[in-house]
Amino acid sequence: MRVIFAYIVGLIFGLGISISGMANPAKVINFFDLAGTWDPSLAFVMGGALVVTFIGYRLVLKRPAPLLAADFQIPTRRDLDPALIGGSALFGIGWGIAGFCPGGALPALGTGRIEVLVFVAALIAGIVAARGLRAATAQQKTAT
Repeated sequence: MRVIFAYIVGLIFGLGISISGMANPAKVINFFDLAGTWDPSLAFVMGGALVVTFIGYRLVLKRPAPLLAADFQIPTRRDLDPALIGGSALFGIGWGIAGFCPGGALPALGTGRIEVLVFVAALIAGIVAARGLRAATAQQKTAT
């Protein structure tokens, strides 16, 4: 049942990304081009998402538990460590250069465009590299 709901939520998310035009890298890059062909539509999409998320969290967190899990998985850490800052910076740089974020790239895979495939391959390589770096760092800390 959880897989079916995850599929439905992913489908709705991908549909929203596609309808809003956020799967189009030119639209995203134009958002960052403040001195040229600036397109504010991404700000409206993000603002709408924030409003829906704010309301959704207020409603859902009133429940004792989620419908399909034993408890809510809410992060408890509030500190800013180098991994968070570095990862955020790499995400922003990649988003600005490629015009894709993972949320926009995955629905765009259906277009078959080579730049989307290259981005997703780089995304997967980055995830593998980050996990390897994290494991090596943890192993080094254990050794010392």
